[in-house]
Amino acid sequence: MKKHFYIDITKNNLCKSVQSVAKITMLIAASCFYYACNQNSSSSTETLSCSEFTIQNFSPISNWQEDSIVRKTIFLDYNNANSGFVIPSIKDVASGLFSLEFEVKNNSTKSQNLYYKIYYQNESYKFEEFDSISNTENVYAEENFYGSWENTATGFKKIVVNADNSFHKIEDAFRIIGNPRNEERYFHKGENNRWKRNPRIGNYSFMLVIATESDLKNIPEYIQKINKKNLPTGQADKEKFTSPYYFFNYGEGNSLKQTISSVSQTQLKIIAQPNLGGGIYVDDTRFNGEIDKSNFCATCGQDSNLYKNAPIQQFINYVDLSTKMDNIPVIADILKDNYSKMDYNWNRVFYTKDELIPTILQTSRHPCATVFSDPKEKKIVIKNPKTNYGEWKKESVGIITRHGLTYGKYRVKVKLTELLNKNNVWNGLTNAIWLITQGGGEWNNRRTCNKDGGYMATYWGGPNDKRVPAVDYTEIDFEILKTPPYCPNNAFPPVYKNPGDKNKNISSWNIPLPEEITNADGKITVACTNWDMACHEPKNFGVGCNPIAYQNQTFETHRWDHNYRALTEKKEENDDELFGGDYFYFEIDWRPTEIIWRIGAEPNKMRVVGYMNDKVTSIPNNQMLLIITQEYHNTKWWPGAPYSQDNLPFPLNDIPGEIYDLTIE
Repeated sequence: MKKHFYIDITKNNLCKSVQSVAKITMLIAASCFYYACNQNSSSSTETLSCSEFTIQNFSPISNWQEDSIVRKTIFLDYNNANSGFVIPSIKDVASGLFSLEFEVKNNSTKSQNLYYKIYYQNESYKFEEFDSISNTENVYAEENFYGSWENTATGFKKIVVNADNSFHKIEDAFRIIGNPRNEERYFHKGENNRWKRNPRIGNYSFMLVIATESDLKNIPEYIQKINKKNLPTGQADKEKFTSPYYFFNYGEGNSLKQTISSVSQTQLKIIAQPNLGGGIYVDDTRFNGEIDKSNFCATCGQDSNLYKNAPIQQFINYVDLSTKMDNIPVIADILKDNYSKMDYNWNRVFYTKDELIPTILQTSRHPCATVFSDPKEKKIVIKNPKTNYGEWKKESVGIITRHGLTYGKYRVKVKLTELLNKNNVWNGLTNAIWLITQGGGEWNNRRTCNKDGGYMATYWGGPNDKRVPAVDYTEIDFEILKTPPYCPNNAFPPVYKNPGDKNKNISSWNIPLPEEITNADGKITVACTNWDMACHEPKNFGVGCNPIAYQNQTFETHRWDHNYRALTEKKEENDDELFGGDYFYFEIDWRPTEIIWRIGAEPNKMRVVGYMNDKVTSIPNNQMLLIITQEYHNTKWWPGAPYSQDNLPFPLNDIPGEIYDLTIE
């Protein structure tokens, strides 16, 4: 498997609080009797009553245009997003706030105080609040992304309602922000770094809760103020956040007689679609020493506009010294020159050791020379640079997003390099679309692993690395290259014969590939991998080859041993289909309990090529970034590969790849 490393970008991130101001009309009402409260309403216009009051016309985002009756859509604003995404931004709504409206009527015979609060929650990527097996709150519900007023010290807001038997409108405002519970783990030197827990994309629900003064006393502080944790009596080690959605819909709040909780029929759909023509930022800490700025331009570099607004950064793969090779001293365009299998076999045999070129796989030393942001066509072009004689190099190239997210359906439209030529010889590159931890240490640690000592402590530590309860490393990969597709054992075919060195005896050195390779000569392997750091908690954690079924397909998962940090599935696909056309789509659907890998010619024609769930692997729950690369791999990472990287030529020409769209929803 590939080896790499990424360190998070340093950011200064303080998101200013915006206080919501309620405009309240005090009214007089006549007395009337109503039935007990409906705790599970899902209608914005439905009238809901209890004996003390009635509400109607709850509209949580009344100032945002509708796509349909029940769903509104907004796109994340990447401008000035280094401090975290804000929904809505001032580009969406001048005030930068959603307008909240509802109408209330006092049913009692005298003026009374009522108390209200708005909650929002991401519904697309959550754990169900109620655990039907234990009949209690789901242990992972506290991980759900929910919020309320930006100032978590503000609990329920008071409204004074006199009695006049009329409905009157209450207006307020709020927004969706990162770190909505204001958790200390995301603070640094007193600053609330909201970007460390950015809002999730997907659908959001809105729940309005209104209570009488007497009922308010029975709503715990950890529900009134979502930054507080529930500390059960005598269970100091069980302190946790409690979901307000659980409390009011399933828990003790569901039995409060003078409290109404209403979940709006209207949902908000949030989509991320960074402008790929918006520029590429260069983080000079990723380049050793002084950097060459000669290729900087308006769309790639380090100016203040790019720092604030560019959604993409140049990615620099970690250079692993194990990639050191003695490479054949040949420069060729494998794809265009129809480099043959006979060429490959000759060149791997008939160069002496003294003629071979000692080298390691490289990354760019000249930022912006191999990555380009096109503002006109809103695309990114990457290219593996050609090699000149005497300047021997195989250089990986790629880009990485700058703003981390947790969960999502990441779909890219790309035209990456073809991997095989007309003779089905591999060019040595791996096309990769992958997610990687945003890093950061404790603030971005994944969920604790409690079994057998936890996770392997480091990415690089090897099989004898210590185990620890928590790590921040996560990775989910598409890696596409020429390698056998089947699930391997420690000893497995194909068997490659060693060539002879008698140049006049062609059959001695021009040895054909094994039949299991030539039967799929025009195909490449799509490898789908989740780096779970060898956490043993999944109940079906396995070693070797194990089947998993999904949608009438069976996939073979593979792990080398109990300390191996990744689980992989492989599927053969036609190289011409994936990379020979004008474009192709790849999708990583990362959910709280499963990961689905899809590919297809169009978004509505995707097919599943990989599937894993939390029964077989630990699904990451921290914040990650997306990377797209054309990279040179050490083929020792892929046992059974029919071509060895050191026996493939250096590139004669630049090898381009184009990225047309990135959508996360």
